[in-house]
Amino acid sequence: MTISGAGIRRMRLLRSMKQQHLAELLGVNQATVSRWERDQLALSPEQAVRLERIFAAPHHAVADAALKRLVEDCLRPVHLICDSTHRLLSASRPRQSEWRAPIGAFLGRSLFPYASAEIAAAEQSLEACGWHDGRLMSFTFDTGANGNARLPIAVGRVIWERIMLSDGSAGRLVTTVTEPAAFLHPHA
Repeated sequence: MTISGAGIRRMRLLRSMKQQHLAELLGVNQATVSRWERDQLALSPEQAVRLERIFAAPHHAVADAALKRLVEDCLRPVHLICDSTHRLLSASRPRQSEWRAPIGAFLGRSLFPYASAEIAAAEQSLEACGWHDGRLMSFTFDTGANGNARLPIAVGRVIWERIMLSDGSAGRLVTTVTEPAAFLHPHA
């Protein structure tokens, strides 16, 4: 696929997408997107294919709004993040009640700085499991507490589910389902 810089810019603007967001989706920095749009840098064949997929994906803000509403109305502690940046997109009321700051303090920001050691280790294992190339769509593991007063993570079982968003990016639904028996009864 050969696409001009003006074409990239036009498609990006039609999707109301900022250069930074497109850069995150493609795994490059914002300056690279800017150079593409000014025809100062050519896309690699792999980048062209990924760009085509992003722009070919249906852009249904209504679908993302419905997903956000489902997450917010969920009765379980659940939240939705951007799979690549860990930026918070939405959270259920039970999840928000666990936090010691309003959701506005976290929306649009990466939650990874609050990760427990187990969450960080699980994140590191995703590439080898085929998560990022779509071979694995659900991942379950046990986590310990993170010891953070502002955004505490309790001991429990976590399910990560990979969900495609309307802009072609992946989201991650994070659900806390149970407290594992090993943590509840260490001597059992």
